[in-house]
Formats: sequence, structure tokens, C-alpha cells
Amino acid sequence: MLIGLVRDSVMQCFCHSCRAPVLPAAHRRSVPVKKPVGKPRTKQPKKVKFITTEIRCQEMSKGGLAYEVILAEPVGVPVPRRADSPEKTPSVEEIQEKLKAAEERRRSLEASRMAAIAQKMQKIEEASRIRSEQTNNFIAATKEALDAKMDSHEEKREAYINELRARLKDHLEGVEKTRLTLEQQTSEVYKAIEDKMNTAADKRDENIKKMLERLREHEEQVRKVRAGNQEKFQQLESSIQDKLHQAAERRLQLEAEQREKLRNHNNKLLEVKSTLSAKVDEITTSIETKLTAAEQKREKEIQKKLDFVKKEERRAEMVRQNKSARAESDAPTSG
Repeated sequence: MLIGLVRDSVMQCFCHSCRAPVLPAAHRRSVPVKKPVGKPRTKQPKKVKFITTEIRCQEMSKGGLAYEVILAEPVGVPVPRRADSPEKTPSVEEIQEKLKAAEERRRSLEASRMAAIAQKMQKIEEASRIRSEQTNNFIAATKEALDAKMDSHEEKREAYINELRARLKDHLEGVEKTRLTLEQQTSEVYKAIEDKMNTAADKRDENIKKMLERLREHEEQVRKVRAGNQEKFQQLESSIQDKLHQAAERRLQLEAEQREKLRNHNNKLLEVKSTLSAKVDEITTSIETKLTAAEQKREKEIQKKLDFVKKEERRAEMVRQNKSARAESDAPTSG
């Protein structure tokens, strides 16, 4: 019942005089337009309570719209107005007391700030004094320690130099003794080397004579072996030539077989490529047709949705305009 009442209040004529219901949008085009008979009424309508509504559009799902019809408050009930509180004007004495209190607070804050600053400065001076005393004590202690280290270092250096001098003297005496012994040993070794060189020269001459005899015997043996090897080389060369000829014939036969296999393989590859290209063309054409059909279908769906949205927007705009006209017509009547 409430839904029917709301629908009738929205769809009726907004002049509030004829109370002629407006036909739905789907059947407006089929109904013929009739001119009113007689003079239209221009009399002010009676004051009647009408149901005012508000339509809100809300997108509930993808591609769909939902409308909410909200009932407004009744027009005849006035909104209670809140009473204004009286303004309080402060006096001159209160203003002066507030200024004095603010001045005292400012002075107390400045005094506390200055006391804190003085305390911080005193702490900084005390810390700087303690740090200067510590640095002076550290400098004096390090100076004394360095002086003691320098004295001990000089004493150790002199003792080390004296010890090095004594060691060098002993080392020079030992070097002189070893030099004399080495000179004596070198003279003895030189005499022994001369004796060995003489004996080695005699042995070398004997060995050279023996080597010459062995070389002559080796040359004769080489001649004999070379003659035997020459015959073997000729036999091997003939056998190798026969094997090379057979290998060349076999290679030519294998090359012919491989060429035939390659020719057959290339023919098969060409056949497979042609079949694959035909299948690819067929698949691409089918995919293109499906894509174009899907694109056209999607564009049609989008256009339908846009038309529906525009239609609903026009309807909502008409309702808002009728509502504003109705409010303007109700304003002078209530006044």
C-alpha cells in the first residue's frame, strides 16, 4: 500500500489541480495526445498535505543501478528553534585584572627561564674548568713519562752501540782468519784441479777413439736396416693406396645416400611447413572472427547500458525539476 501511494504521488501531475496520473514511460509513445476540453483551471488549490519523496541513485552491482525512495518529513510540522544565549560583555576592571595576571605570569616565566639559563651556564663553566684541569694534569704526566722514556732509551742506545762495536771487532778477526784458511785451501784445490784436468784429457782422447769405432759399426747396421725397411715401406705404400681407393669409393657411396636422405627430409619439412601454415591461417581467421564478434557484442552491451543510464538520469532530472517546482508552489501557499 505504501509503495502504491508513493508511486501515485510521484507519477501524478504536479499542478495539484487535475490530479491526472501520468502514464508510465513505456506506454507514453503509444497513447495519442489529447487536447484539454474547456478552459483550464487556474484557481489556487486548497492547502493539502502531500507526500514528498526523494529518489537516490546507487550502483549496487557492475552494470546495474538501484533506486531508493526516501520519505521526507511532513511539511506542516515546524522545526523548533533554539533560543540564543545572551552575550556577556566584560567590564573594564575584569579586563585590567586579566591583563595584570597575564603580566605576572609572563614575568614569572621569564624569571624561571633566566634561572634555568644561569644554572646551565654555571654547569658549563664548572665542566670547562674540570676539563682544563684534567688536560693540564694529563700533559704534565705525559711529559714526565716521555722524559723518563727518553733517558732510558738513550742509555739503552749507548749500551747497544758498545755491544755492536765489540761484536764487529770479533767478527773482523774471524773474517781475517777464514780469509787466510780459504786462500790456502784454494791453492790446494787449484793444484788438484790441474792434476784432474790432465788425467781427464788423456781419458777423453781414448773415449773419442772408441766412439769413432762404434759409429762406424752403427753406420753399417743402419745401411742394412734401411735396405730392409725400404722393401717394407713399398709394401705398406701399395696396401695403403688400395685402402685409400676403397675408402674413397665408400665415401662417395655414403655421400650419395646422405644426399638422398637430405632430399627426402627437405621434402617432408616443406610438406609439414605447408600444413602448419594452413592450420595457422585457419586458426588466426577463426580467432579474428571470434574477436570481431565479441567486440561488436561488447559495444552493443555498452551502448544498451549507456542508453539505460541516460534514460534513468533524464527521469531523475525530471523528478528533481518537478520536486523543485512543487516546493516553489508550496512556498507561497504556506506563506
